[in-house]
Amino acid sequence: MAHILVTGGAGFIGSNYVRWLLRTHPEDRVTVLDKLTYAGRLENLADVVDNPRFHFVRGDIANPDDVEPLLAERPLVASFAAESHVDRSILDPTAFIRTAVFGTYTLMEAARKHGIGRFVLVSTDEVYGSVVEGSSKETDALDPRSPYSASKASADLLARSYFTTYGVPVMITRGSNTFGPYQYPEKILPLFITNAIDDQPLPVYGDGRNVRDWLYVLDHCAAIDLVLREGEPGEIYNVGGGNERPNIEVTRLILDSLGKPHSLIQYVADRPGHDRRYSLDSGKLRHLGWQPRYRFEDAFAETVRWYVEHPGWWRAIKSGDYTEYYRRNYAHR
Repeated sequence: MAHILVTGGAGFIGSNYVRWLLRTHPEDRVTVLDKLTYAGRLENLADVVDNPRFHFVRGDIANPDDVEPLLAERPLVASFAAESHVDRSILDPTAFIRTAVFGTYTLMEAARKHGIGRFVLVSTDEVYGSVVEGSSKETDALDPRSPYSASKASADLLARSYFTTYGVPVMITRGSNTFGPYQYPEKILPLFITNAIDDQPLPVYGDGRNVRDWLYVLDHCAAIDLVLREGEPGEIYNVGGGNERPNIEVTRLILDSLGKPHSLIQYVADRPGHDRRYSLDSGKLRHLGWQPRYRFEDAFAETVRWYVEHPGWWRAIKSGDYTEYYRRNYAHR
């Protein structure tokens, strides 16, 4: 039986991971530490709050007073906590630097102090920057091109330094574009799905030819858990879905799946510093025993269906701060 602390466990991937853990490992206990900022929502955990193996703590990974008591119990740690939207990082990088850099430092210090046995830091393929050809390997140089990806790259380097200098048994996963239920509707899939449901424009950046590698969230959760339990401390593991598709293709798939016209596509000015392509070589993780279980087409259809069947979840969000944020900062582009 393991006790696992999940930071950022009320966010998109974190909440799916919590649900996956409780279902897949019936003896494990799970504690979530989450600040409940705009994208971390208790509603994402509504179906597990009464589970006797689940415990929620509201707190900030950058606050030692919140982190210390939890790591003193010496759990395994899976750290998802991060600000994650590139557009928001362009408008104001402050929270991204504080959470990713100072938050990771705070966690590493507590992990060092209390002798944590295993620690996974969940990172992103965006730290490699735009990939013209081939696929990024874990040994490739980092080339982050937005405040978001720079904050994540900084966290990666800091965490690895704690392994090298202090022996903290930290491992890093770098995942590709993840999709599925409970994703905050500012990312392309949930934003475009929910816009299409309401016959609203789908704002495609630039020419729509930017390529992303799509990874279903449950496959991502399985990869993170495998690394947490069986990965080699100090190592980095890429987690790629193997489904590279241009954004415009994904946009058309959304419209076709909902029976909506392609006339809803609205091309807008490109995002500053928009990376053209991401691609990951996941051979190292596959050698550890992981491979995706879900076909892209099936996972995509299931994701669209989830947003269709859960309008209350996303309408409550889109009627609030993000609608005004997007209208004010990006709708005119």
